Amino acid sequence: MKIRFLATLLMTVAVANLRADEPTKSTNYAIQPVLHPGTEARHESFNEISKKGEAQLVFLGDSITHNWEKGGKEVWDKYWAPLNAANFGIGGDRTEHVLWRLEHGNFDGLKPKEIVVMIGTNNTGHQGRPMKELDGATYQCTAQQTAEGVKAIVDKLEQKCPGAKILLLAIFPRGEKPEDKLRQQNEETNAIIKNLADNKTIYFMDINAKFLQPDGTLSRDIMPDLLHPNAKGYEIWAEAIAPKVKELMQ
Repeated sequence: MKIRFLATLLMTVAVANLRADEPTKSTNYAIQPVLHPGTEARHESFNEISKKGEAQLVFLGDSITHNWEKGGKEVWDKYWAPLNAANFGIGGDRTEHVLWRLEHGNFDGLKPKEIVVMIGTNNTGHQGRPMKELDGATYQCTAQQTAEGVKAIVDKLEQKCPGAKILLLAIFPRGEKPEDKLRQQNEETNAIIKNLADNKTIYFMDINAKFLQPDGTLSRDIMPDLLHPNAKGYEIWAEAIAPKVKELMQ
């Protein structure tokens, strides 16, 4: 009996002392707003843009959006600058980071006609990494959880900018081949978030096929690192959505 008691006690202690970096399956980080460390200055710059209340078109997302200012700059100047656009993309952002931004000043005072949203590839790609903002917890996120994060963002945008149209884009393809596990998870998320569209205030577009070869492979000629578009990729992106963007801004 004594041995059985000690075994039970040890098991109880072990369970009670589970490490913080071992999340339960029910943990959904994607819907829990958290600051992305090191992005404070850029976040505040978005708050300043918001306070001015001038931008009519806002792109919201992660590094793929952020890089309109880098590899996509000439394309941005051609397509979006004339529409009084603002870039609210931050490299490395996941859905929970965007939610934090939305709760801490982004879009406060801003009344855009349209918001273009693409977010979620880092929820997929950051899995297995310890996260400083999560007290070192190992990050995990399923396709369903990412979709819930995207929905939370869309819901928040509707609350903050009730007059805006939201153009929700499918998460772009990543990885060279269709069998790439991270690409497949993004596709699973896309299959869920497309149902957020009501074609009244929320619209969904999947332009991913435009980046792919007929056999489904992703060319480094468009995305050199198989994740981020280059100038050619940004031109493809802009051409694909420009008609819809202009339609929704009417």
